[in-house]
Amino acid sequence: MKKEVNLHIKPEYIEKYKNGYPLLSKESIADLNSLPQEGTILNLVDNKNRFIAKAYYGIQNKGYGWVLSESKEDEIDVAFFTKKIKMALEYRAEFFKDKSTTAFRVVNGEGDGLGGVTIDYFDGFYMLTWYSLGIYELKDLIIEALKSSVEYKGIYQKKRFDGKGKYLDDKNDFLFGEEANAPILVKENGVNFAVYLDDGAMVGVFLDQRDVRKALRERYAKDKTVLNTFSYTGAFSVFAALGGAKGTTSVDLAKRSLAKTQEQFRVNAVDLAQQNIIVEDVFNYFKYAVRKKLLFDMVVVDPPSFARSKKHTFSASKDYVNLLKEVIQITKKMELS
Repeated sequence: MKKEVNLHIKPEYIEKYKNGYPLLSKESIADLNSLPQEGTILNLVDNKNRFIAKAYYGIQNKGYGWVLSESKEDEIDVAFFTKKIKMALEYRAEFFKDKSTTAFRVVNGEGDGLGGVTIDYFDGFYMLTWYSLGIYELKDLIIEALKSSVEYKGIYQKKRFDGKGKYLDDKNDFLFGEEANAPILVKENGVNFAVYLDDGAMVGVFLDQRDVRKALRERYAKDKTVLNTFSYTGAFSVFAALGGAKGTTSVDLAKRSLAKTQEQFRVNAVDLAQQNIIVEDVFNYFKYAVRKKLLFDMVVVDPPSFARSKKHTFSASKDYVNLLKEVIQITKKMELS
């Protein structure tokens, strides 16, 4: 069992936590100098040491940790995490029966009561992504809980907690079982993705955008010109093309995005002739598009929370409004019938 310490919460935040608010915010902590090492289990208490909730301490961009339980009696051990994971798996049981989708998220962080970690499924392989040192300090308990809850081909991990939004590379993300091919082919709503489980920070597709991609293909893309910004491997572009788009333009600064996007089109037998793939700073491309008077029927905007190029630094929390102003300039006005 992990050592537990008391952490006093400011009076104005107590009701929020009693009502189920999951994020341990910096502003809610009465004495920041009393914080222990990351990964410590915290009993959140009021100024009379009355129990409020149980959390862990782990700094990430959203806050200082996450609430794990509203019960003082809960022990944060393998059994605790096993229960959480099995509840998440049961909630998504139908996903495992869908042959048209073999990649999806099975544990969605705080949405499943496990803030700071996600678990993704890739056709028998599981991928844990850790977003703070605090949750990573609990990794042995969580991994053991996962192993006891699922049948798996292999288990991998990604670490995203250096404090600067960068990926911590351990050279090998493989943990247990058998190692996956590079790539493996998975499906999402019948569309193929070439996925690399042990090739840096991102495997090739962000699974949290599944419903958005489906809507793009089935409702919005037909006969449209589509610009996909911050496109990386071009997942939105592939769905747009398969949905009958006139053409797609994918723009990303990463040099590897060209080959990665071409690969995703190829594994879906999409003609590359109608797909424009550009390796460029998105903000430079906006200026180019304005100069050339280029207009698109639809623009996909799914930026990272933080990005830096030679000339631009982008922070979603500060710069999103300005980003949308740039997008509006190159988006056709929709005619309402």
